[in-house]
Amino acid sequence: MCHPDAIAPAAAAGVDRRALVQPERGSELALDDLRLEPRTSLELTDALHDTLLFVHHGEGSVCGERLGGRGAALVRAGEDGDLQAGPKSLRCVRVTIGAATDLHAPMGIGQRQVALDHVERGQATGSRSFQLLYGPHNGSTRATLFVGYIPPGRAPWHYHLYDEIVWVLSGAGRLHLGDEVEELTPGSAFRLRPREVHVVENTASDVLAVLGVFTPAGSPSAAYLTADVAETYAFST
Repeated sequence: MCHPDAIAPAAAAGVDRRALVQPERGSELALDDLRLEPRTSLELTDALHDTLLFVHHGEGSVCGERLGGRGAALVRAGEDGDLQAGPKSLRCVRVTIGAATDLHAPMGIGQRQVALDHVERGQATGSRSFQLLYGPHNGSTRATLFVGYIPPGRAPWHYHLYDEIVWVLSGAGRLHLGDEVEELTPGSAFRLRPREVHVVENTASDVLAVLGVFTPAGSPSAAYLTADVAETYAFST
């Protein structure tokens, strides 16, 4: 797991880049945290990678279109695009998704930007919920980007079939991976590999909010119980 004090060299003048989850063999996902000084810009054009952004402090623009706090943007591979900070500094996380990712069939009209406040909530396992920012429904055919809300407590041991990166937006908790336990605070980030059994626990009294991105694109609610946990559940027909 990576924490926000892992500072990488600046990406450009006026831009600080913190590499939170590095690329690795077998994964097309990587995540870093960006801080842009007022009125500075960062080129996003990439011939091979899709870029997903989520602004968590400040405001600016992508390709000339305003992007405010708790908003997301998509620049697909081969598209021209840049990120511009406004009169104050801008903080965002950037996800890159490589060309080898399986493509989901498009299911709707592409959107350059999405405001979190304009997205309805969906239900995940238990009392967890999520807001879907990007996916095949609005132009992101390589990955799904969402904000998930985890109530106090912990879910049962489970796994997903997708490759996922999780970044903590607010709250406090713990990540359980086998016998390992890692503390989670705002700005923490970690990777969950396909079929990696885990639990994300909320140790606070308020909701734990996380930003998640996974590939191949699909539904954030798709989770699978381990065999021993499944035996304790009663299913009715």
